Amino acid sequence: MKKQPGSTRRPTVNAPQEVRIIGGQWKRSKLPVSDRPGLRPTPARVRETLFNWLGQDLSGLRCLDAFAGTGALGLEAASRGALEVVLVEQDPGLVHQLNATRTRLKADAVRVERGDGVAALRQRSGQGLDVVFLDPPFGDDGNEPLYLAALQAARQTLRDDGLIYLEAPRAWSDDELARLGLQLHRQGKAGAVAFHLLRLLPAQ
Repeated sequence: MKKQPGSTRRPTVNAPQEVRIIGGQWKRSKLPVSDRPGLRPTPARVRETLFNWLGQDLSGLRCLDAFAGTGALGLEAASRGALEVVLVEQDPGLVHQLNATRTRLKADAVRVERGDGVAALRQRSGQGLDVVFLDPPFGDDGNEPLYLAALQAARQTLRDDGLIYLEAPRAWSDDELARLGLQLHRQGKAGAVAFHLLRLLPAQ
């Protein structure tokens, strides 16, 4: 996840200098964490919960990590056999780091794109993705407009049984999600982070 222009993030105190992939073919492989204000990799215990929800074998799935940062979410999916994983990141230094990690892991299923996460989602409207990972910058004010835009755009990329993973500074309510055509499938909390697995709301 990156810090975007116009957003403010409190620097993470004692941020880890690296995280590790926790499952799949690259289990225990290290991912560097650059010294960027607000860079907040998804903790290992949250990723463990998420991939218990998604299943350990993601063979054949097409995924997009819209605010990639360290790439922990998308690379975790690729490590578990995802057919295609796109990592979208705006910060050029982080893009370089993601490409270096991709080369080191020989992650042929992974593609790194430099750009805006919401714009990348909008470009993929109707493509029928299986999983979209959303971990936008929190911002001191919660960055609500960015979250709304990301959720609206992500919804349009999914296949009928696709899923959105959302990390946020607060839990999103059923009513809020319903207005976006989404429904809660699973939810958890770790410290100040609320995490959600979302499905498309069935057509009425």
